[in-house]
Amino acid sequence: MSHNHSHRHHSHSHSNSNIGITIVLNIAVTVAQIVGGIISGSTALLSDAAHNFSDVFALIISYAAKKLSGREKTETKTFGFKRAEIFAAFINSSVLIGIAVVLLIEGVKHFINPVSVDADLVIILAGLSILLNGLSVLLIKKEAEDSINMKSAYLHLFSDMLTSVAVVAGGLAMKYFNLYRIDAFLTVFIALYLIFMSFGIFKDTVKILMQFVPEGINIANIAEDISKIENVKNAHHIHVWQLNEHEIMFEAHIDTEKDINISDFEKILQEIKHILKKYDINHCNIQPEFAVKDDKQIINSKH
Repeated sequence: MSHNHSHRHHSHSHSNSNIGITIVLNIAVTVAQIVGGIISGSTALLSDAAHNFSDVFALIISYAAKKLSGREKTETKTFGFKRAEIFAAFINSSVLIGIAVVLLIEGVKHFINPVSVDADLVIILAGLSILLNGLSVLLIKKEAEDSINMKSAYLHLFSDMLTSVAVVAGGLAMKYFNLYRIDAFLTVFIALYLIFMSFGIFKDTVKILMQFVPEGINIANIAEDISKIENVKNAHHIHVWQLNEHEIMFEAHIDTEKDINISDFEKILQEIKHILKKYDINHCNIQPEFAVKDDKQIINSKH
């Protein structure tokens, strides 16, 4: 038991160290590209620098959210900070979509009116960005598999690496072929890609924050399954929502066929929990009722 606890602590410290290294790497890339963009006159580099800055912002938020989500519950925060990572993922995906829209607008402008820049400096600094962002992606790849929050940060880094590849390609095209419109074309393409990739995370986090029923869960089917339990008349006033990406909550009023004692209802409750487990629902709050005159609809539209 103590060995497992120690192992988890070590792993957590190691992951925190990885995030810290990644933040430092991205700050270095951002500063270098801002200076390089100003010197070379490249808006592509400045756009990439803005994207890198968003990476730093995303990583700091993700790190803070990860720390908050592990805090203990209190009397004033009965769920703790379990939604901190969801909120962070929402901010990160929103910022990334916003940046993508800006890149899209700038890309169209530069396609219409291409400008001449210092291609060598663009290639060197974009190459540095590819190297450091690639290392950052590898550092947090494992954590991105288990957390929507870290997945959004991972997506920031990975997409920025792709943006830098486009900037290098544009730099080479400008250097050897004077094809300045290629840089703008690739910027537009990657901006559309960022919007497409980020929208999924944005949509998922909005659904959780708005307490929508998780995908794949049919409330009517659950109510029907519960009503088949012996001594259960119906299930109504049902609410199903996600606390975070791993925990699904359920609450309902359960009408019983007859006036039963608490120990008998405990048996019904165990059967309800067994049914809910099939839907990956891991927390429930049930209100037993007998001969209560209220709205028996599955969803109570009055509240």
